[in-house]
Amino acid sequence: MEPAHGAFDVRLMRTLLLLVTECSVSRTAEILGQTQPTVSLALKRLRELIGDPILVRSGGALVPTERGLELRTTLQRLLADIDALLAPPPSFDPERTERRFRIAAANCLDAAFLPRIFARLAEEAPGASIDVATLPGHDELMAHLADGSLDLVVGNWPRPPEQLRLAPLLLTPIKCVVAADHRLAGTIGSLAMDRYLAERHLSPSADVMKQYSPIDGRLMELGLARHIAASVPEYAIVPHMLAGSDLVFTTGAPFAEQLAERGNFVVIDAPAEFGCMDFYLLWHDCKHHSPAHTWFRHLVKAAVADLRGSADAMPLMLRVAAE
Repeated sequence: MEPAHGAFDVRLMRTLLLLVTECSVSRTAEILGQTQPTVSLALKRLRELIGDPILVRSGGALVPTERGLELRTTLQRLLADIDALLAPPPSFDPERTERRFRIAAANCLDAAFLPRIFARLAEEAPGASIDVATLPGHDELMAHLADGSLDLVVGNWPRPPEQLRLAPLLLTPIKCVVAADHRLAGTIGSLAMDRYLAERHLSPSADVMKQYSPIDGRLMELGLARHIAASVPEYAIVPHMLAGSDLVFTTGAPFAEQLAERGNFVVIDAPAEFGCMDFYLLWHDCKHHSPAHTWFRHLVKAAVADLRGSADAMPLMLRVAAE
């Protein structure tokens, strides 16, 4: 009859290791806090499973068989590995870590948001580093989060993926930015939606990604669409495209205000139908219980909270939620 190796469990493995180490049923029973008959039954079962006596008589004592000695060495290693695997995770020490975190963010927040993360990281975890990636397509994004190659996403889609963990981060008004000599530059109050839709627009989202845009996604919900005359892959190109053009660029208040500060542009309130732009943190369950990841999430949220200090220069409505 073939030995039933699948019947082994960790408890039986520990009993076997004690038997071949102590070479005594009574001492093994004492260490385990069990009765001697219980351990004797366990030894009988082990002999049947392994197909070897394991312990044999030598005078008045028990000694391991050759197979018993092999098992003792192997079990010491296996059980040590199991104990290490099941031990509580080590506490995370930011000051000593050299971990590299990877985050993907909507690049309309890059200039206002990322420097604050870097500053906090340098102060709290000087040995750590961050890679910042642009937001990939939905399927690629989900794959990177699931395999752990991406730690966090700062998203602003109208409908975040339900299968991911989420923490609200930032709620900001939506603004339109135009060149100072644009025909809309003198607009007072919120721009009317019909007038907005009559304009030519500049977008950071390609046409195929409209559903993930906080602007075009909202328009789709309203059964509307705007004419995107040009799209750009990076926000750094936006001021060069807007300058001297008839294009309208729609974005969150932080980036809109920065554009106006650094160039000859005018900021206008977007149509009221847009509401606000909602930013949030997204991450996968595979990282949720990691002490390092928990610390990093709190660092990112604290960096956003720092924006409160610049609220006069950058009118924002902020919310930072506890996990």
